This record gives sequence, C-alpha cells and structure tokens, in this order.
Amino acid sequence: MPQVKDVINYLETIAPLAYQETYDNAGLIVGNREAMVSSVLLCLDSTEAVIDEAIDRGCNLVIAHHPIVFSGLKQLTGKNYIEKTIIKAIKNDIAIYAIHTNLDNVYQDGVNKRICDQIGLERTQILYANTKLSADGDIGAGMIGYLADPITPMDFLIFLKQQMSIHTIKYTKIVGDKIAKVAVCGGSGSFLLDEAIAQEADIFISSDYKYHQFFDANDQIIIADIGHYESEFYTIDLLQGLIRKKFSNFAAHCTKISTNPVNYL
Repeated sequence: MPQVKDVINYLETIAPLAYQETYDNAGLIVGNREAMVSSVLLCLDSTEAVIDEAIDRGCNLVIAHHPIVFSGLKQLTGKNYIEKTIIKAIKNDIAIYAIHTNLDNVYQDGVNKRICDQIGLERTQILYANTKLSADGDIGAGMIGYLADPITPMDFLIFLKQQMSIHTIKYTKIVGDKIAKVAVCGGSGSFLLDEAIAQEADIFISSDYKYHQFFDANDQIIIADIGHYESEFYTIDLLQGLIRKKFSNFAAHCTKISTNPVNYL
C-alpha cells in the first residue's frame, strides 16, 4: 500500500511545485506524508462537506485543485469554513493536498489541456509560455488551439455550453463570422486577454470577469465567461485519470458534492 508521499511525489512529476504562481499554496496542506493511503477523494475545493464525504467513504487523502489555505492561519478556532475544514481533517487523520496553478501551467495532463480536449481543439499550445521554466514552450498560462471545422459564434457558444455542461455563459459582442481559433484559461484568466488578442484568437474562454473588463474585448475578440467552477469542473476527472493510471491498489473517488458557491436562477 503506497504512502501519502508516494502519491505526492507522482503528482509532482507531472506538475512540480516550482511551476505554481508566487501567490499560490499548492502542496500538502494537512496530514502526514508517511501515512498509508486507504483511498483518495478528488475535488475542486476541500470544504467541510468534502471532508465529511471522505470520512463516509473511508478516504484518508483528499486531493483538491484549490488550496483550502492561501495565507497563514493565526488561530484554529473553527470561526470560518477554512478553520472548520482543517480541524475536521486533522481530527480524522485525513491529509489534504492541493495541486493548483502548477497543474494549470503544464501542457500535457494540465487543466487547460483538459478544457481543450473537452471542446475538441486541435494543434493546441500554451497561450503564454514561461520561458524561464521551459524553453520548449510547454509550461505557462492558458492554451490556444483550433476547431477542426470553423462554426458560427452562436453555434460555438451553444456547443460550448453542451460540452462543458454549463447553464449560463456571459459573453461580449459577437465579432467575426466564424470561430476557428480558440483561447482558454481555466479559472480567473483576464490577465491573458491581450495575449489571446495578439495571437488572433476568435474567442477567449475563461471566468471571473468584472463588468468593466468585458469592455476590454474592444471589438477584437469575443470574451466568454463560463464561471470559475464550471471552467475547472473536469479537472476532477483529470485527477482521477492520473491517479488510476499510476495506482491500482486503492480507490480514487470523484466527489459527489458540488462545491460551487454560486447558484443560478
């Protein structure tokens, strides 16, 4: 039976911690690296409800995309959802590991490649390569690629809703007759808009756009905000596939809990 550190070491061969952004807190957040792994629960957010699910399923390792802790905790009194989650995990000997922007920033097996695959993009590459980390252009933020057959913008938006299993898309003015070249960034990606325009993408798919930021499309591109949770939802399946590829002696479960804090009417 593998230990927590064996799972961590494997994941970090795919997405090394050195690839995470400076603000991030990827890595082992709670738990003993030497503990034996009974089974794993995979999620986007390691909330208290997810820890309850891990207890019910007999999982002693939770692998989340988003870190439950971003900055230092000065007390653990249970006054908010972060502290409640950490306390419950510690009480029940459950380790929490986060694989966040380091998984965003890799090409193969990364978050944005999973989005590209979900919507059928071909000839994909990193949108904004980090040449300090790799001279090959395979490390960096966002991705860009091509549809096999260009389609009208409205047909593409309908297709996008179907492929990403989403209910709502916020989008800017329709410009251009066809969507052929598509840029994506899971999570908050507004910082990549200028790069998407420079690379002549027809549409940029991301999330967390503020009202005034939509004006930055400037009739040069379509911005499609599909929601943060929605843009990264398939990361859970991605992680399950990675774990199952390497480890066959314990179960890897996808959470059944929606941790999306946003509701739609």
